Amino acid sequence: MASYSSRVRTDIARWLQAGLIDTSTADALTRDVEANERKSLSFGSILAMMAALLFGAAVLIFVAANWEAIPRLARVAALFAIIFAGYVGGAVLKTRDHAAIGEALWIVAAAAFGGSIALIGQMYHLSGDEASALITWGAGTAVAAVALRSNPLTVASVGIADAWLFLRGFDYFRRTEFPHHFVVMAIVLFAISFWTRSQAARHLIILSIIFYLVLLFTEYETLQVAVPLIIVSALLFAAAIFAAGPVDRILQLGGRLPLHALIGFLTGLAMIQFELAGESNNSGFGIASAVALAGIVAAIVLGGRESRGLRWVAYAGFAFELAIIYVVMLQSMLDTAGFFLAAAVLLGLLALVILRVEKRMRAPDIEGAAA
Repeated sequence: MASYSSRVRTDIARWLQAGLIDTSTADALTRDVEANERKSLSFGSILAMMAALLFGAAVLIFVAANWEAIPRLARVAALFAIIFAGYVGGAVLKTRDHAAIGEALWIVAAAAFGGSIALIGQMYHLSGDEASALITWGAGTAVAAVALRSNPLTVASVGIADAWLFLRGFDYFRRTEFPHHFVVMAIVLFAISFWTRSQAARHLIILSIIFYLVLLFTEYETLQVAVPLIIVSALLFAAAIFAAGPVDRILQLGGRLPLHALIGFLTGLAMIQFELAGESNNSGFGIASAVALAGIVAAIVLGGRESRGLRWVAYAGFAFELAIIYVVMLQSMLDTAGFFLAAAVLLGLLALVILRVEKRMRAPDIEGAAA
């Protein structure tokens, strides 16, 4: 499949040949596409990044393996030398048009900083736990991302925050309270992502907030988490569809806010469905399931034509709804043979719906090309 920039260049050539634009306009449009085109990584750059990461890991493992044999001052000096060399060397390489290798060295330096926290804390018997170490590591990586205006370091800091949330949320750190501080972390990192121009970090933060709400729901088992998530997601979806330009200029998500909103909407309804699945008459569960299916259809109709990713999320949500409806409402009516028959029918219906939707989505493109 051709990239966006390639398609635009093809369109510019077609417009020029058809006389819709003149040569100077075509040249200006082509220069603008080239200036804003996202440069892809070459195979050599990818190998260089992997080599840098492996080298950093090898150095850290070597230091850890010979920890007791190395003098204490030399240990600290070696760790700080790795961090300094990674950040400074990466900055130098990036200014010399070796952006991929430079970013890889920054990641190595960030990893070395995390390893240094653990090793120095162990060496000097510093007080604190793993959670505090992760927070310190994430904060240091975020500061480096701001100072260097680095997209990958911003993503790395979000990943560290997610690791902290996951481990705290699942009680790995013997927590005494729920990790509500993650909301503050997410807000700060979301703001940083605009400075570092990290759209990937913003996508990851939104998904992380949804995961945080899932943990919050499992912790307190209350619909007060699910219902606001459903309402806010529906409002965001509507805003992203009916005011797409202004909303995307503010959030800068590349037009993918409807996809995230649909994920949040279906997640909130799944919370309600799991909460109501144990009722004797299943009336509340049936209403929640009907709302979920109606939301999926509305999402496909309103935003599916512009986003293949949204369509696939909708398809996955539809399949999930079929499965959970069967498990909760129909299991007592069917025996094993009936289950296989029902599964075959449901899968066939799902395939039919997907094929018809994809055909309708392609029809406008074909008509436009013919015109």
